[in-house]
Order: sequence, then structure tokens, then C-alpha cells
Amino acid sequence: MTDSGSGATALRSSYLGVLTEADVGRSLRLAGWLHRRRDLGGLLFLDLRDRSGLLQVSVGPDWTEPASLAVADTLGHEDVVAVEGEVVARPDPNPEMATGAVELRAVKVERLNAAATPAIPVYRGPEDELPSEERRLKHRVLDLRRPELQENLALRHRLILAVRNYMDSVGFVEVETPILTKPTPEGARDFVVPSSEHPGEFFALPQSPQIYKQILMVAGFDRYFQIARCFRDEALRADRQLEFTQIDVEASFVGVDDILTWMEGLMARLASVGGVEAPLPFPRMTWDQAMDRYGSDRPDLRWELEITDFTATLDGLDFRVTQSAIDAGGRVRGFRLPGGSSLSRKQIEAIEEQAKSAGAPGLLWAKRTDDGGSGPLSRFLSDDHWSAMGAEVDDLFLLAAGPDRVTSPALDAVRAAAIAALDLPRVREHAWLWVTDFPVFEIDDDGSLAPNHHPFVQPSAGHLDTLESDPEGARGEAYDLVYDGTELGSGSIRIHDADLQRRIFHLLGLGDHEIEEKFGFLLTALAAGAPPHGGVAFGMDRIVQRFAGASSLRDVIAFPKTTAARALFEGAPVPLSPGDLADLGLALRAPPVPVPESE
Repeated sequence: MTDSGSGATALRSSYLGVLTEADVGRSLRLAGWLHRRRDLGGLLFLDLRDRSGLLQVSVGPDWTEPASLAVADTLGHEDVVAVEGEVVARPDPNPEMATGAVELRAVKVERLNAAATPAIPVYRGPEDELPSEERRLKHRVLDLRRPELQENLALRHRLILAVRNYMDSVGFVEVETPILTKPTPEGARDFVVPSSEHPGEFFALPQSPQIYKQILMVAGFDRYFQIARCFRDEALRADRQLEFTQIDVEASFVGVDDILTWMEGLMARLASVGGVEAPLPFPRMTWDQAMDRYGSDRPDLRWELEITDFTATLDGLDFRVTQSAIDAGGRVRGFRLPGGSSLSRKQIEAIEEQAKSAGAPGLLWAKRTDDGGSGPLSRFLSDDHWSAMGAEVDDLFLLAAGPDRVTSPALDAVRAAAIAALDLPRVREHAWLWVTDFPVFEIDDDGSLAPNHHPFVQPSAGHLDTLESDPEGARGEAYDLVYDGTELGSGSIRIHDADLQRRIFHLLGLGDHEIEEKFGFLLTALAAGAPPHGGVAFGMDRIVQRFAGASSLRDVIAFPKTTAARALFEGAPVPLSPGDLADLGLALRAPPVPVPESE
């Protein structure tokens, strides 16, 4: 346990898991939960547990008071117990316990509180299987007693403490922004809160402090940060929760290099706490380069496998699939996998399924063999083609043909699947990367423009004059931090000119009335004299998850929601009574009755 205190309080002298041979001879009062009980006839051994670890307590007729012997004989698992006695050396040290060299020889044993029979087991050995996650979340109070979860939350505490210390050291001030705020479109549905003081009117819970931190820059705070709670009403998965914590940062009179340099220092500080390497400076790659080389804006650079463009080599090939894609303005790209011919057809088909799941119609493949080649594409390839592709015997080629918007996500999926199938070695243990110069806009499902990050990103100087004529080509001063293929955070230099911000809103399809209604307070602030400013926000939950090696965000959050957006332990959400709804000026509309299909 990393703790500078002894744990001494009115009811105990020390934590359990910190005692060593140096404590032999001390008389102590200790307390914790009964973790394990072993009855050896004349002797009783109790393993007590607190958040610092375990300690063995020996109870015997030669040194324990008779009343305490009776209490010890009736203790059950997870009872809350206090013991008094002397620390002695264990005659049979246990090297698997941090306190295995000592034990407490108990003179007194007291049950402070009895525990009901645990609904799920608290102690898990390495050979035991955990109960289902749903069952563990329903009984979270017991699940949280597991050492792994307590260690994860202790790591979270240390990381947040390191954030505050580092940000203070480089001149940032922590400012809290409102939780009850105004609905603004930021890419997900808002959680709304009805106002009983103003019936029919609603607050929203913030998706991020984005607008407030920009306003703080206009107000002159210069360097701001916050450990911010944020809320998004959207579908959940292993790396997303309805409510989450982010490290929120903003600074004035800065450029991209300033923000990235500060944040590299922050990540290096956090990595040292988490036991992870973070060599500085982090490499940088533009969004266009990342998509071209890896098919993803969050590539995992622990492996060096890159996409190759075979369009020029295969242009003119007597193969309809590749030629029609090229004629339509697309490309033929993919991977050359040395030694990949060892993969079976079944394995290649499994990789192809990954490409299809990512949106590609299929995958082209060819193996270079001693007698020519095999695979659907190979019969169209001449020796000149093989040579131009750099093919050697036993190579496997996995290619996708079409527009980049289709093939890039497919090849990203193929890359991950091929790395796993071939068990390719890592070239580095951990990989940090800044991806920069993101598009300002993306095309929504309905064909309209949508912000790629958010609508406040400053377009790059060379794209200001072509925003209206070529919005898809516009690049902005936006950046993401990627760690081992996971996006840890995003940021940008912000628009500080009210007229430019209004132009962006117009391009996004907002009319003047809607702009004023939703963002008028921001435009008013910018018009008051906004300095150039920029910032970033990192997902605190993701950082803890990655540094802890946890498989899910739910393992680094004390009381998480399920993927069905429910809090099982406390039983939320719940319906409101008609009276409560009436107090808020609300009424529930009955769901529509389904109309049977005509036969």
C-alpha cells in the first residue's frame, strides 16, 4: 500500500498490510474484515483484511481471553472484527503474503459488526472464476472489496493527485464550471434536468466544459484546468460511460506546440505514477498521414505494419474489381505480409469478415508461392506484377479496392486481425502519438456537414479562404493523443473571432436565430476581446484503465453503469410518481400502440 500514514485512528493502531518484522514486539489494536478463518483444533487463525492488505491473527487458549475465544469461534466471513495483541514472528512465514513474516497474537477479539452471508465471494484466488459482471455490479459493495478493484481506484487517486500537482507547477489554476447548464449540440444527446422553479424549462448536464473554459480565457484566467465530470446520453460499451471524468485544460496566447509540450509533460508525470514508459517528445503524424498509412486516426504503433498503395502497380490489370475501383477514382491498398502464406484459407476468411464488418464489400488476397501463386487475385498477376509489388515466396497480400472512406476503416480492421493471426512481434512496448491537422468537417449520414471534433476548432490559415468552396478539404489546428491504439484525448486551438465562429455555424446549417439561441452567449464573449487560445481534454477513466491493465472502464470506476445504461447496485434509473412529475410540470406520454401488419 502506498500511503504515508500508519492508519492509526481511535479504533486501531495501524493498517494491517504494512506490518513487518520491524514491528515485532509492538502491542497493537487492529481492525478489518474477516477474510479467511482456519480452525486447527486448539488454534484458530484469522486472516483480517483492510485496504492495505492481509494479516494473520492467531487465537489460542494460552494467550487469548476466554470471552474472546468464544467470539472468535463464531466469526463468519466478512464480519467486521477488532483484535488486540502483540506482533510476533511467524513460525511458518508465508512468502506469498506481504505480511507473511509476522502475525498478531490476539489477546482480545471483538466482533464490531456481523455480516450477512456474502451474495458473491469476496476472496478470489487466481484459479477461481469471477461471478458474472452483472451479478458483481448488483452486489458492488462486495465486489469493491476485491484487491484488484481497490488497487485500481487507489491508482486513480494517485493519478488525479499527480494531475493537480503538475498543472499547478506549470501555472494552471483549477476552476469549477457549472453542472447545471444550457443544452448545446456537442455530438451526443444531453441529459436534461427539469426546473421546478421554472415549469417547462430545463437545464442540461454538460457534455464537456468546452464553452465555459473558452469564456474563462476571455475573462482573463489565462491557464485553466479542471478534473471535470461530464455526461452524455449515448450507447455504452467497454470504453464509454454515461458519466465520465476528464482532465480539462485551456490556455491563452498559445499555439499547438505549447499545448502539446505541456501535455507531454503531464503524460510523462502520469506514466511515472502508473509504471509506464513515456519517452519525450512524442512522435507526431498528420491525420492524412495516419489514414493513408494505417487506415485509422488512432493507429497502434506498437507494430510497424503499414498500408501500401498498389494502385499504380495494378492499374490496367485485367480484373474488374480493381480496375472499376481505380476508374471511379478509388485506390487499391493493403498489406504485404512476409511469411503470411502460412495462414489457412479459413484464417484469411476470418480476416475478410473483419473487413466486411468495417464496411468493405470484401477483401482481395494472393499468396506468392514457389510455383507462382494462389488466391483469387493471384491468377491475374504476372511476374512483373509480383516483382513490382515487392513479393517474395511465402508472402501474403491482403488488399481492398475502393474509395478511401470505405477501405481505410476496413484496412484498419484487417491490420489488427492480421497482427493477431500471425502473432507479429511488437517493435515497442508502448506507443505514444500525436495525430494532428484533423479535417474541420466530416460528412454526416444525411450528406450534411458535421464538425469532426466540435464546431470551435480554428481552421488552418491556408484553408480560411476555401471554407465555403471546399469545406471537406479544410484542415484545422486540432490534435488527438493516442496511446497503444487508444485515443486518450482530443484538443485544438479554438476560434477566437466571433465572425469566423459564425461562418462555421452557418456552414453547419445553423440559421442566425438558432445560432443566437444556442451560442449567443459564446459569441458575445468572443466579441468582448477573446485572446488566441486552445486546449485539450483527456479521458481520466481511459488513462486509469490503460495504466491499470483493466479490460473495461467499469473496473476503474467505483459505481459504473452497465452497457444497458443501468446502475444495478442502487437500482437506477427509476420511474417518478405522478405527484413528482406534476411538481416538475411533466407528464408521460403513453407509448404508441403498434399497428398490426396487414396480411
